[in-house]
Amino acid sequence: MKKLTLILSSIAAFAAAALISSSCTNGNGKTVKAESDTTVAAGSIVYFNLDRVLEEYDMANDLRSVVETKVNSINQEVNRRGSKLERDINAFQDKINKGLMTQSVAEVQGQKLQQDQNAFQQYAAEKQQEIAEEQAVMMNQLADAIKTFVDEYNKTKGYAMIFTTQGDILPAPIVTGDPALDITDDILEGLNAAYVQQKGKTE
Repeated sequence: MKKLTLILSSIAAFAAAALISSSCTNGNGKTVKAESDTTVAAGSIVYFNLDRVLEEYDMANDLRSVVETKVNSINQEVNRRGSKLERDINAFQDKINKGLMTQSVAEVQGQKLQQDQNAFQQYAAEKQQEIAEEQAVMMNQLADAIKTFVDEYNKTKGYAMIFTTQGDILPAPIVTGDPALDITDDILEGLNAAYVQQKGKTE
């Protein structure tokens, strides 16, 4: 039963992580405002905090909610089937221990339970793959939306390069930087405004 428990534990795991980086072309020498009051010249190298974007971007939250609902539904069905299989195995073992079935009947039922267990393991593996695919599609959608927005955003800002940083303990790839070059607030404001417009067109 250890293998069955491990399957149920692994299928319930849900995590999503991604690293999205964007680099863009030079502009026409304009100056712009970062999140502070410091003027940042076009051609500068700036950065934004991807962790914050993924937490505060409305599209990310909406997609995450949809995926979590699907994952919970999958987990419930996997757990239901796993629990039924476990009850069937326990009932079979109890009858064996009490001598309530002949050896020939026990062999037939034992083979049937083994087939059921193999089928469940395959089902659980397929559902685990389905969860992984749902997560991958979500992250690809977010990556595409962010990259598309940043490309358009930089056409007017004219930064030489836009980096992303991730991680709370030791952010990477930018361990430290001038806060005046952090454009996270600006990126979030633009992303959420664009998402509101997009939702308005589809509703």
